Amino acid sequence: MFFTIPTILTWTRIVAIPLIVGVFDLWPDRAISNLVATVLFVVFALTDWLDGWLARKLNQTSSFGAFLDPVADKFLVCASLLVLVHLNRVGVIVALIIIGREIAISALREWMAQIGASRSVAVHMIGKVKTVVQMVAIPFLLFDGRLFGVIDTRLWGTWLIWVAAVLTIWSMVYYLRRAIPEIRARAK
Repeated sequence: MFFTIPTILTWTRIVAIPLIVGVFDLWPDRAISNLVATVLFVVFALTDWLDGWLARKLNQTSSFGAFLDPVADKFLVCASLLVLVHLNRVGVIVALIIIGREIAISALREWMAQIGASRSVAVHMIGKVKTVVQMVAIPFLLFDGRLFGVIDTRLWGTWLIWVAAVLTIWSMVYYLRRAIPEIRARAK
C-alpha cells in the first residue's frame, strides 16, 4: 500500500526536511526562523505517532510503510542534527555518534533480516527512550531561547542531546550484543 493515509503522513516527514533546513535561509530574523523550524519539527515528528496509530486503526499496515517509517524518522533527525551543527548548537561529536549509530543499526537490521534473524535486533525499550529524548532535545535546540520565559531551551536541549548520545551508544551496544550470537552461528 504505497498511498495510504499513514504512508502519506510518513512521506510528509521526508518532505519536511527541506522546509526545516530552508527556514533558516528564508527569514533573516533568527527568532522567527527558530520558532518556525521548531513548530515544523514538532508537527512532523508527531506524524510518526499518528501514522502508526492510523495504520493500525484503519488496518492499513504494510511492509512498505514498515520500511519507510524508520527511514523518514532517521532522515528527519539527521537533517535536523546537521542544521544544529551548522548553527553551532550541537557538537559534531554528538551528531556523529547519533548519525553513525543510525547508519550502523540500520545496516545491522538489514543484514539480520537477510539472514532471517531480524527478531534478535527488534526495537527495544532503550531505543524507544533514546528516540523520545532526541525528539525533545532537537526542538529545544531549534528553538534556542526561553520557553514560557522560564525554560532555557539551549541549556536543556544540550543536556538532553548528550543524554540521547549516551543512550545511542547504550542501545547500539545492546543491539550488537543481541546480534553477535547470530553472527557467530552464521560464521561457522
